[in-house]
Amino acid sequence: MDILETMKARHSVRQYKNQAIESSKREKINALIKDVNAESKLSIQVFYDEPKCFDSFMAHYGKFENVKNYIAIVGNKNDQEKAGYYGEKIVLKCQKLGLNTCWVAMTHGKSKAQIKRGQKLLIIISLGYGETQGVPHKSKSIAELGQADQKNEWFEKGMEAVSLAPTAVNQQKFYFELKNGIVTAKNLGGFYSRIDLGIVKYHFEAVTGHEVK
Repeated sequence: MDILETMKARHSVRQYKNQAIESSKREKINALIKDVNAESKLSIQVFYDEPKCFDSFMAHYGKFENVKNYIAIVGNKNDQEKAGYYGEKIVLKCQKLGLNTCWVAMTHGKSKAQIKRGQKLLIIISLGYGETQGVPHKSKSIAELGQADQKNEWFEKGMEAVSLAPTAVNQQKFYFELKNGIVTAKNLGGFYSRIDLGIVKYHFEAVTGHEVK
């Protein structure tokens, strides 16, 4: 399955089976997180068999069930875009491993993440075997999400990937532009939109190989 097919297959999942993640898959996830932390300077931490974070009123309010594994993304307050970018890289790797995920902003309890002075918990990703594979989110049209100064096949493919990206409350508050061969993306404001911008930039770059400014 190529990266675009993985993006098409991946949907947010909030209800999980009582099934442990195998050690072989844990090793792959741990190795990726180690590499991502070295590259990004974030402090991404994964917790397995730890149900307390999602055993809270807020988690039940968010309709989360049986969440026993999660990834905590810790960094400084200006690392939100980076958190989205590298977090989505991990999310898509988990999808390739046959696991399901959901980005979780506020509907969780206290995590076990270690947070140093100057850092904060930026966001959490639930992880495990879903009761279902989730359902596709509704998306704005490609024309509403970006434009190019000339017809371009790789830009169109990148925008297809962008339209598949998860965003907070499915708001899609971003806009891409291709001008003189340079791709830019801007945040249009909104709830957790800086994290969203990182997620959509990763989708575009992973599929096209072209950097987004």
